[in-house]
Amino acid sequence: MEEREDLIFLHVFLFLIALISYILIRRNQKNAAKLPPGSLGWPYIGETLQLYSQDPNVFFASKQKRYGEIFKTHILGCPSIMLASPEAARFVLVTQAHLFKPTYPKSKENLIGPLALFFHQGDYHTRLRKLVQGSFSLDNLRRLVPDIETMVVSALELWTDGNVINTFYEMKKLSFEVGILAIFGHLDASQKEELKQNYRILDKGYNSFPTKLPGTPFKKAFLARKRLQEILSEIISERKEKRTAEKNLLGCLLNSKDDNGGILSEDQIADNIIGVLFAAQDTTASAMTWILKYLHDHPKVLENVKAEQNVIHQFNVDGHLKLTWAQTRNMPITYKVILESLRMASIISFTFREAVTDVEYKGYRIPKGWKVMPLFRNIHHNPEFFSNPQQFDPSRFEVAPKPNTFMPFGSGVHACPGYELAKLEMLIMVHHLVPRYRWEVVGSESGIQYGPFPVPIHGLPARFEKESTQEKGDECGGCCDT
Repeated sequence: MEEREDLIFLHVFLFLIALISYILIRRNQKNAAKLPPGSLGWPYIGETLQLYSQDPNVFFASKQKRYGEIFKTHILGCPSIMLASPEAARFVLVTQAHLFKPTYPKSKENLIGPLALFFHQGDYHTRLRKLVQGSFSLDNLRRLVPDIETMVVSALELWTDGNVINTFYEMKKLSFEVGILAIFGHLDASQKEELKQNYRILDKGYNSFPTKLPGTPFKKAFLARKRLQEILSEIISERKEKRTAEKNLLGCLLNSKDDNGGILSEDQIADNIIGVLFAAQDTTASAMTWILKYLHDHPKVLENVKAEQNVIHQFNVDGHLKLTWAQTRNMPITYKVILESLRMASIISFTFREAVTDVEYKGYRIPKGWKVMPLFRNIHHNPEFFSNPQQFDPSRFEVAPKPNTFMPFGSGVHACPGYELAKLEMLIMVHHLVPRYRWEVVGSESGIQYGPFPVPIHGLPARFEKESTQEKGDECGGCCDT
């Protein structure tokens, strides 16, 4: 009898243990963070073919519509989590930035230079970022206004020979000149030309297939990168001999010392110079190309900008006096056009990060090693934050956007440190272009091409011509005749 009772007790005990274990397992499964919704596509290639078989913006927008503001995919050989809400972007880029490291393909790191600041985080990144930001301080930019103005005026003069130009290509040449100025100050003409020639080869091969077979764009870019290092070494040696406390980027890097008195190596200086030059060129050139496109397509906006800039031109005796720093800070209509152009075009459509550990966000798990991509363009084109987002409307910036909904230069510790220089270049360009020139886009084809940044199709082919003195006099009511 006792044995039977013991057996019943044992069965009950085992049943209770099993029941409790089942409840705990189910509770843990329920509480455990799961991966976001979405599809990883085919093995290895994932959804890369779908991404590149259509407009990338359409790909991401359709995913967001189907899965919501956080979803998973597998592109470019990497499992990835896409984030399309301001809160998520802030989480990754600002509040929990230490959990996500910047990540780039190794081939691209090597072409720019593995010691460039935007490949790093922590103390090294903080030190280099302060130096770059210091060289692009408002006081330093103030001194660049006359030189940038001269570059812009010279570039515009070359565009009016009657030929159709590739606007983006010409803007890239201008941005390169401005970048050289901000980095080196005034540079020997032969050194500048060598830098230009080798940088063009590097730029052309940057997005090519990474193979070092002789004759391939990547191999040519690799060799050009070695030559750039040699040229920069020569310039660095010359500047060290002069021992002048220059305010440009090279001067800031050369004169920098850490808490122990340590200086930056030549490799560190060279990698960061090439990195800044790379970051400063395509993005700014793309933005200025879009500004011209939007002004061309919206005559009323163009007239408003022209009226604002004409007032400044008249004050400066129709350009006989130099544009001042104060005047560049007082172009509210033009500035709103720039902001709206940056929102519409979203030059930086997204950014790459990599989770350094397993991270939980809003009940979802972001596994260690997965790529994390805040989708700036999706946020910029969300009707919840910007009404009629596909409509070009600079007046929307009469009211400041909601926090973390407008990030044209990124956000957090890895936001673009040279954004003030980029804005200054755009303002000076518009100031000299709009009142003095007219341009007509050639061809009726519209669309976007990526290389990797978005630009109007074919680089916006256009024909430029100078407005006549009579036309300018008519526009200002004859005031220029007095």
